[in-house]
Amino acid sequence: MSDALVLYDKPFDGVASITLNRPEALNAINMAMRDDLWTFVQACLLDPDVRVLIFRGEGPRAFSAGADISEFGTAPSLHESREARHQRDLWALLEDLPIPTIAALHGFCFGAGIELPLYCDLRIAAEDTRIGLPEVTLGYIPSAGGTQMMPRLAPPGAAAGLILSGDPIDARQALRWGIVHRVVASDQLDASVNAIAQRLAEADAELTSAVKRSVRRGLDLPMSAAIRQDAQTARRLANRLSDR
Repeated sequence: MSDALVLYDKPFDGVASITLNRPEALNAINMAMRDDLWTFVQACLLDPDVRVLIFRGEGPRAFSAGADISEFGTAPSLHESREARHQRDLWALLEDLPIPTIAALHGFCFGAGIELPLYCDLRIAAEDTRIGLPEVTLGYIPSAGGTQMMPRLAPPGAAAGLILSGDPIDARQALRWGIVHRVVASDQLDASVNAIAQRLAEADAELTSAVKRSVRRGLDLPMSAAIRQDAQTARRLANRLSDR
């Protein structure tokens, strides 16, 4: 097994895969991993051959148990940590990524281990998945977007309960609340995610990107403005097709 903290490969035509690779630490995300994640996501953004990106977690126990709390209060300094986050803002990069993203969830998905998937377009969960935002029990808040992303997916009351209590939920509850899109048998997770990724990779890349952009931007617009945005996008795509 590779000693790299994050693995990157292209398992199929048009599909890239990024794997968190600290199974002995339940794939807890430390600063070095976050930097590697930023590098590989940036590579996907710049690679015209990548049309779909999958996130996975190595090992049988967890996609990720969250941020590596062993680094809390250690070097680098708070100032350096904030500066690094500003310069390599993984979450903003994921938010603006034009290609479809899929998170293959299993085992523990806590803290940053669910916040990263919340930025993905699709979340497919194995039956053993456990989702939670336990930050309040540790004396801080979900600082990688959990307080804002979760209420955009789950019913606001349910999301508030998750965030305030820190209590985890199972995959079926996550499906009922709209946090994940599909629950599959654990031994079918990879096959299910790969099939979805291959189908998305075969779609028109410009159309897929336009749909994703419309959905994301529309959430921050009044309904009338969002509909006008969609109409403009539809006309632009129609003109493109007529020029072929």
